[in-house]
Amino acid sequence: MTDTTWDASKPILEIENLSISFFTRMREIPAVMDFSCSVMAGESMGLVGESGCGKSTVALAVLRDLGKNGRIVSGTIKFKGRDLTHMGDEELRHIRGSEIAMIYQEPMASLNPAMKIGAQLAEVPMIHQGMAKEDAWKLARQIIADVRLPDPDRILHAYPHQLSGGQQQRIVIAMALMSKPALLILDEPTTALDVTVEAGIVDLVKDLGTKYGTSMLFISHNLGLILDVCDRLCVMYSGEAVETGNVIEVFDKMRHPYTQALFRSIPLPGADKNTHPLVAIPGNFPLPHERPPGCNFGPRCDYFKDGLCNAAEVPMFPVPGDDRHATRCFRWTEIDWEAPMTLKASKPKTPIGKVVLKMEDLKKYYSVSSGGFGSGTTKVVKANETLSFEAREGETLAIVGESGCGKSTFAKVLMGLETATSGSILLFDENVQSTPIQQRNTDTVSSVQMVFQNPFDTLNPSMNVGRQIIRALEIFKQGKSDEERHARMLELLDLVKLPRAFAERMPRQLSGGQKQRVGIARAFAGGAKVVVADEPVSALDVSVQAAVTDLLMDIQRENKTTLLFISHDLSIVRYLSDRVMVMYLGHVVEMGTTDQVFQPPYHPYTEALLSAVPIADTKVIRKRIVLEGDIPSAMNPPPGCPFQTRCRWKSLVPGGLCDVEMPPVKMLEGGHQVKCHLSDNVLATMEPVIKVAAE
Repeated sequence: MTDTTWDASKPILEIENLSISFFTRMREIPAVMDFSCSVMAGESMGLVGESGCGKSTVALAVLRDLGKNGRIVSGTIKFKGRDLTHMGDEELRHIRGSEIAMIYQEPMASLNPAMKIGAQLAEVPMIHQGMAKEDAWKLARQIIADVRLPDPDRILHAYPHQLSGGQQQRIVIAMALMSKPALLILDEPTTALDVTVEAGIVDLVKDLGTKYGTSMLFISHNLGLILDVCDRLCVMYSGEAVETGNVIEVFDKMRHPYTQALFRSIPLPGADKNTHPLVAIPGNFPLPHERPPGCNFGPRCDYFKDGLCNAAEVPMFPVPGDDRHATRCFRWTEIDWEAPMTLKASKPKTPIGKVVLKMEDLKKYYSVSSGGFGSGTTKVVKANETLSFEAREGETLAIVGESGCGKSTFAKVLMGLETATSGSILLFDENVQSTPIQQRNTDTVSSVQMVFQNPFDTLNPSMNVGRQIIRALEIFKQGKSDEERHARMLELLDLVKLPRAFAERMPRQLSGGQKQRVGIARAFAGGAKVVVADEPVSALDVSVQAAVTDLLMDIQRENKTTLLFISHDLSIVRYLSDRVMVMYLGHVVEMGTTDQVFQPPYHPYTEALLSAVPIADTKVIRKRIVLEGDIPSAMNPPPGCPFQTRCRWKSLVPGGLCDVEMPPVKMLEGGHQVKCHLSDNVLATMEPVIKVAAE
């Protein structure tokens, strides 16, 4: 039921003075206050802000899906001129899914595991448009081709679990587009995906938006992604819009202190952990029922003025001369926005010491049965193949690559959670490759520790923070008495910059960044010399990421720790690491210093990885290389070079060598190594993927 009376020159979505609260037995919790934004036909609007700022609440309010406790307290949401806040369930049913569709962060939450993909897609036009089954299946096949999935006929008859994460997300996008909605809401649609898959999805969303004329509300905390996808953006903080405008104008001429603070806490090209460290936003995000008077950002703002910023509610001020640019700041005309950032004191570079960890020709194979209950043929999964490297005292070695490349398997082998199939691991000259963690002595266990990706899963919810750290001290046999261990626990809280009073807090009372700090404190409880950090900041907001990465660097300087930093975020890797190891399908395909790996010559895979990274800087020019296809299965790797099925340089290698022969490790200048058949002459012709345009 489409409204034909709507004038296409007016906004397709117009939100005015929207306030949303959630009601509990205790109190009313205001989640969104006085929020306004508009999206024109064919326009893409980005919603940016930290976790808990109200981005997803606004999206759910547009769908009128706030649950039992959520309520729109005031304001209007007009879609094609009709106010959604006053619509009945029947009218909303006609609009949801057909005219407004939503794509969620986790694709499996939107797919039925027991239904074939074709049936799930065909269901949409059959329900919303009464389309015949045969026509609906034809349309489903067409849309699968539109979202650039290979072999549409196979995918139509596949179940969700038979597809990779990137393929599942493409199916969810296809499902949302089946009824050609006028408005598409995307809530962090690429957070769970690899950067290479993300690049393909971003290009796809932009192309489909153009093809179908769809307007988009794109929710993300990744500013680089917003720059890639959106025309306009709205920055949110603690339930309010604080700045809105054209994407380029807001990036280059920001007029709100929070927007400026966000940009200062992300590692753009030029940031360096020693000479140009990131600036984390001080303090914590206010809880909804503890917001300060006046400006919500006031307590964390460098420009706060007592008696002005906390005296009254702050309205949105239009910024003259720009495209619908506005800011929620009393002082925006007084601030010198061009003033260079006051640099934090340069920090000394951690001296790199002797080799503390050496891996040689490490292999890790798993046997997997193809039948249920252990029956059927046994296949071998080659998770790690001939892994060789060394790490030194005080060094940060980054390990990068897509999901399934073997990064976490190698970490498990190092930790003793798995044992190697062959090869050697020398840890402080002790060979530990075949010693599981149960048989390692306490000194070895305490000297190698891990910081995990998700801090929520690693803490005991029924034990306070102090007790959890003391428990680690007991296991590592630290301290002669309870008093000594208690004193050491307080020192560890100091080390991770948490107030000592947090010892009495339960995990549920901490934010994500605070939980991750407790995880780091526990990792250092036994005086760890080697710390494996497995995606330690990917679950955190950008401002918290800056604080946690800075903390890891400070601890490293103090303790001369060797940090193995596993990540797919190459911006953080460039900022933090001294050396980089790039992995693909169990192989090390490139290794060198950070400068060597981030400038040509690259391995063709590194080149594609770098080109896929979204960078929140309008002056950066990126060469766009989108990898076709997914990482092959480690159970059935391709012959020859593991990357040959996706390599754009393959045709330059004579005699089809890439198809049949594993490439040798080439030693380039300064210890830089690349596993590739490309000749030195071809490698020398490579151009930089990322350039900064001249002013």
